[in-house]
Amino acid sequence: MTAKLEWLDDPTVFRIGKLPAHSDHTVYHSAAEITQGESSLISSLDGTWRIHFAKTPAERLLNFEDINFNTENFDDIQVPGHIELQNFGQIQYINTLYPWEGKIYRRPPYALGTDKTYPGIFSDASDNTVGQYVKTFNLPENFNGHDVHIQFDGVEEAMYIWLNGQFIGYSEDSFSRAEFDLTPYLVAGENKLAVEVFKYSTAAFIEDQDMFRFSGIFRSVNLIAIPQVNVVDVHLKPVVAADLHSGDLSIGLTLAGDLTDTTAQITVNNPRGETVLDRTVTAEQHIQLSEAFDDIALWSHRQPDLYELTITIFDSDKQIIAVVPYNFGFRRLVKDDDNRVTINGVPLHLNGVNRHEWSPVGGRNVTLDEMETDIEIFKENNINAVRTSHYPNQIPWYGMCDEAGIYMMAETNLESHGSWQKMGAVEPSYNIPGSIPEWLDVVLDRAKSNFEQFKNHPSILFWSLGNESYTGDNTVAMDQYFKSVDDSRLTHYEGIFQNRVDEDRMSDVESRMYASPADIKDYLSNNPKKPYLNCEYMHSMGNSVGGFDEYVQLYDEFDTYLGGFIWDYIDQALYVTDEVTGKQVLRYGGDFDERHSDYEFSGDGIVFANRQPKPAIQEVSYYYGRYDN
Repeated sequence: MTAKLEWLDDPTVFRIGKLPAHSDHTVYHSAAEITQGESSLISSLDGTWRIHFAKTPAERLLNFEDINFNTENFDDIQVPGHIELQNFGQIQYINTLYPWEGKIYRRPPYALGTDKTYPGIFSDASDNTVGQYVKTFNLPENFNGHDVHIQFDGVEEAMYIWLNGQFIGYSEDSFSRAEFDLTPYLVAGENKLAVEVFKYSTAAFIEDQDMFRFSGIFRSVNLIAIPQVNVVDVHLKPVVAADLHSGDLSIGLTLAGDLTDTTAQITVNNPRGETVLDRTVTAEQHIQLSEAFDDIALWSHRQPDLYELTITIFDSDKQIIAVVPYNFGFRRLVKDDDNRVTINGVPLHLNGVNRHEWSPVGGRNVTLDEMETDIEIFKENNINAVRTSHYPNQIPWYGMCDEAGIYMMAETNLESHGSWQKMGAVEPSYNIPGSIPEWLDVVLDRAKSNFEQFKNHPSILFWSLGNESYTGDNTVAMDQYFKSVDDSRLTHYEGIFQNRVDEDRMSDVESRMYASPADIKDYLSNNPKKPYLNCEYMHSMGNSVGGFDEYVQLYDEFDTYLGGFIWDYIDQALYVTDEVTGKQVLRYGGDFDERHSDYEFSGDGIVFANRQPKPAIQEVSYYYGRYDN
């Protein structure tokens, strides 16, 4: 297949050659590697790459992916990292509007009619920057004889990939892992990987989050050696009975490779390290087994007890081929007929924050140390819940929340704010995804990527369909998808508040932004259809969060009030060197000569961008601490 530039203009094209999404497990070659925390089947491509930066698609270099193309004049760039933070392109912070509004007329294809497709809207644009990346590599010796995949954990926003001059695939969805099979085009010795990243495609219409607008390969890239028998997917369904003491564990495995005379040993250790399941079965493409458990240790915010599953694949000589560990938890989330929501029989109180992934140095390229600091701040300040606003986060974050007992609302990468809210008014004349057939598959694909990757994490209590994308048949279809694959969690979507026509067709909760305590009381006092949740409240800008007590006191008045998520946890600001003092200072939206911008609106956190606490967090810590269960 030949790569086509016009895919950038077509919302029906969003994945070419991309492997299906699957669970976020890691495959190791041995149990010893698990102990060491490093798999020999993974080889990182992070580090220095070569890049040619083009201001427009027309100015990009043609055929740069060819084996013999001379890249001597390319620049160096660090991966992972944003293009705009490495002296290429324009840094811009924007909230609700599309970044091109007021400069370029654009409408989403098909939104104004089936014949309104707008060829060249991005492929022939004057504002669509292009990063042409090149990385050469030699396979590690232990990769020889294996199929090899490549995993991109985050690329913003649309990317084409070639290996040794051969087209491999195309992907959108900036915040979900993209995996491709490189095997057919690998050669002995040096291999040339070429990746062309466009800042805009039709994905830009549904990635209109309140954030700095960046582009590039901003999360890690890894080569994966596929063992003789590979564990492709792990699907765990721990179910707790109403007695809160017994339950069942369903284990679904998908295997691939030469299964002849191979076996799979499946063990489970409880939180005390005791083996409570040890079963060996014939390795098959699909393995399904279940086991009853008594005296279950429950996972919760207060006691985040985790069980450890280990899958070991043996060949015919009983030699280990592959080992997969996975931690999981038993917990019982229930919404009853009276709209009360409990976890393990205790009323659910979401003392939460919205959290953009953010680093004052790396932007949305967040380090493990920064994530660990966030968890520490949560625990120190009685924050028990987080919404991944407004996209899937880095994979390690979900495991950290499992271990720390942080309740999660896992949000799908969807926001089309600029298509239905214009100049502050609700005006959905061309909103997407709406009920437009051509936008259905792309949003369902994003929902599936979210679910498949993170389905085994006990911390996730809610699947969120996305943020501020109005309503319509396509978001209803997303809700129906989540319900069809998962009955252990609730669904969330705030957009129905903007148009009640779909309130009976999606979202298990009434979700609103910035409603007053009086508004909440009014809803909950008048035969509410659903429990109430603040997906965003207490807008923490400046010296704010006064009156917080009026919200948390609603816990005492209504057993159908779930609390919510403060907007937001951390300022979006970047370190720069001050021109006068020479010192490192934090700068916000509008400080980078970008126009238009929403300026200091990027500073809504209860901590500064460097994670230094603001005075507001004292108020949050005090009142959340009174209802920390």
